Amino acid sequence: MASRYTIAQLRMMRESEDHVEFKKGEGGNVSYNGSGKEKPKDRRRCILGYIVALCNEGGGRLVIGMHDTYPHKVIGTQQNINAIGTLESNIYRDLGIRTDVYELYEDEESKKGRVLVIEVPPRPIGQLFKFEDVPLIRVGEDLLPMDESIYLSIIQEQEPDFSEQICESATIYDLDPEAIRIMKEQYARKQNNPSFLTISDTQALSDLHLVKDGKVTNAAVLLVGYESSINKLFPQAKVMLEYRNNDNQINFDSRVQFGQPFFILIDKLWETIDLRNGAIPIREGAYIFDIHFFNKDVVRELINNAFAHRDYRKASEIVIKQSSASLTVTNAGGFPNGVTLDNLLTTPSTPRNRLLADVLSKTGIVERSGQGIDKIFLYTLSEGKPLPDYTKSDRFSVTAILSAVVKDKAFAMFIQKIQQERDDEHKLSVFDIMALGYIRDGHKRLQDRQQEKCLEADGIIEKRGKTNATYYILSRNYYELAGDMASYSKATDWDINQVWAVLLPYLQKYGRAKRSDINSIIGNHLSDKQIRRFLEQLIGGGLLKTEGERGHRIYQIGDAFKENNELMRKALDIGLEALKKKGEI
Repeated sequence: MASRYTIAQLRMMRESEDHVEFKKGEGGNVSYNGSGKEKPKDRRRCILGYIVALCNEGGGRLVIGMHDTYPHKVIGTQQNINAIGTLESNIYRDLGIRTDVYELYEDEESKKGRVLVIEVPPRPIGQLFKFEDVPLIRVGEDLLPMDESIYLSIIQEQEPDFSEQICESATIYDLDPEAIRIMKEQYARKQNNPSFLTISDTQALSDLHLVKDGKVTNAAVLLVGYESSINKLFPQAKVMLEYRNNDNQINFDSRVQFGQPFFILIDKLWETIDLRNGAIPIREGAYIFDIHFFNKDVVRELINNAFAHRDYRKASEIVIKQSSASLTVTNAGGFPNGVTLDNLLTTPSTPRNRLLADVLSKTGIVERSGQGIDKIFLYTLSEGKPLPDYTKSDRFSVTAILSAVVKDKAFAMFIQKIQQERDDEHKLSVFDIMALGYIRDGHKRLQDRQQEKCLEADGIIEKRGKTNATYYILSRNYYELAGDMASYSKATDWDINQVWAVLLPYLQKYGRAKRSDINSIIGNHLSDKQIRRFLEQLIGGGLLKTEGERGHRIYQIGDAFKENNELMRKALDIGLEALKKKGEI
């Protein structure tokens, strides 16, 4: 959160030098988005327009209710009175910028002279924001499109490696020998180089480029610095672990702060998380194992990524929120350049802190570039849990949410069986497991036809249907584990046309049918779920109608069939769904 100012401080600020915009507004208020104004230059002079410009200029504050003439007098405003939270939410919804909005009073006792302040963060390196698709900056009293030279210089920016920069306030005496010992042990083990343990601490630090020409880097302080030194030099480098009994609580039940060097912190942090980490026992046949609420490797990888990729220029800690149902990790700084929600698993990440990430990789703490996120998704899906959720991330922070819920034990056993039967070089990839989950959830085909062929050749999925209408289901093993062989045996190529072709003659002869009659007629061709879905479609199309309540329902020929036999003929020929798409029913 940005520093909050007083009215006395605001009075003496200069708009350009102090990155502040004073607006008295019309009647003390400022338009939120410029609606109702015809000219673009007039619409820009609104709350959203000024926030975009301030963010593009490196952050600042919009002050509503004070005159723009120096020294700035309080005029007062009713802007978003009793609705500050709503304003913050709307700004984030419309711009993706997290602002801090607060109100001040010239006279606190009488609550007179109200001033609204909107603190705007600086834009991320190499990125800019737009209002109505135009990047804005302030020029005098106007908000104008950004000059092309400025625009190009911004999008060509490269983030400096904070971790490799020299920490001028630190010396070799700020580094913790115990943390260095752990680092050396990790390196020797990962690199299969036991002789690394015999070299001096100074040499080890130099070999890993944590100390350069006797000067200590920021990475050295963060990785192996004394806790007291880290707290003094980088207080924002802490990790906060909050526990709540349930996800709906606002206040936490307990909170623990971790400020140790990373090589000590990571184990202590996991041990604390694991104290409240339950497990779901799997005890079915040959399968005897536990699925923990939170997988150790997954959680550690999330924390490692947060530590390596976070923006240490931001004055906010890594925050971990744990409950019995979920675990959330949030760190300052958006995704690395080039990474988005859509390509998380396909684009190799570029570490924001290269030196720090390099040391963590060489010591076996993190995976090689781009593989850590694979591990997070692979292990989570393999345990029958929902996908890790990154949708609450934005350009200023990354948020990852893990669910503790095992939604499909059979799928977890199914994947484990496959992986156990394969050697390391031929185990299923994260993309294979995602594809299997896709098939399990009812999708008939995969976009990657080659992947389909490979999974079918390995007997992991099975083809069903006619030549021109094939689809896939998981192999028999999955349904056996799920105790749902009916779904497997009834996975045929029957569609709504076959159902109606068999059901119609029965209804024409007997006039009505109970659900038990329909089950007998259709036999083992469809699962109960499929039958229910087709009946609902036939009812929706008017081909069937019902009488009675659920459990005692009677099915009869619907009015649509009686009124239009030609329509029915077409339905049998090309299918009910095709007619619906054409708008004929």
